Amino acid sequence: MARNEHARQVNVVGDSIRMYLRDIGKVDLLTPAEEVELAKKYQTGLAAEAALAQMNEGSVEVDRRECRKLLRVQRAGQEAKDKLVAANLRLVVSIAKKYRGRGLPLLDLVQEGNLGLIRAVEKFDYTKGFKLSTYATWWIRQAVTRAIADKARTIRLPVHVVGLMNKVVRVQHELADELERDPSPAEIADRLGISEQCVVELLKLGSEPLSLETPVGDDKTSEIGDFIEDRNSEDAFDAAAEAMLRDDVASALSRLPERERKIIELRFGIVDGEPRTLAQIGDQLGVTRERIRQIESKTLGDLALCEELRGHAS
Repeated sequence: MARNEHARQVNVVGDSIRMYLRDIGKVDLLTPAEEVELAKKYQTGLAAEAALAQMNEGSVEVDRRECRKLLRVQRAGQEAKDKLVAANLRLVVSIAKKYRGRGLPLLDLVQEGNLGLIRAVEKFDYTKGFKLSTYATWWIRQAVTRAIADKARTIRLPVHVVGLMNKVVRVQHELADELERDPSPAEIADRLGISEQCVVELLKLGSEPLSLETPVGDDKTSEIGDFIEDRNSEDAFDAAAEAMLRDDVASALSRLPERERKIIELRFGIVDGEPRTLAQIGDQLGVTRERIRQIESKTLGDLALCEELRGHAS
């Protein structure tokens, strides 16, 4: 029963992730010129916001016409900021995925990374000449790693100790399921490739045998299980991303002429999982290997321009 409930929760996570990935994938990537233009609008909007604040404080005379103009500029600036953030959400996902298994669920890492992205947009100086994505990478990483460290401090242990404890607890439960009994420290150590004494010391960190339900932290609102990677949820993320890619590829292929679609399907084994060589496809379709190569090259170029597939490039 518990296993069925866990599977249901994993499916819910997968569905949520898939919807999120699809939503951010619909947002067009920005050209350098578009990025600069939006950054300018955002900065102009900030200036308008400051001017409105002065009017509200009574430090400058209020001109209704000027006030309406400033409000329009302020709103345009906020919209520009929102577009800059939305166009870089895929960058957050790509960075957050590298920090999986460090004590926070992937969706939490993405949320923290999004906050870092927003901060980067707010501090971005387009006059420096570099891309927003280059500048934002540092802010996103800082937000993610800080969140991981803050979570680790909740149980007052060094980050590297928390990571090792994660592994010990996970293996402890894996072996308990396999052996249908509590595993010994030696068995846990053998599975992890560390010393038995190290396992013993980690297990002593709790006043009783570690349980996923063991409360931790001053307020006792967290449990040891909160700090252990749920590989099923991470698998759900990858599965959702892969499923979305398959759907988008199928949609793009459906609009190709039959011969071009057939060549791509055969070349990459899309239908049966068995990629064919150019020569094999040529023999099957009755044309030369070189002709197949030419058609493949042109078709891949066309697919690269498809709106559905652009979002997967980053």
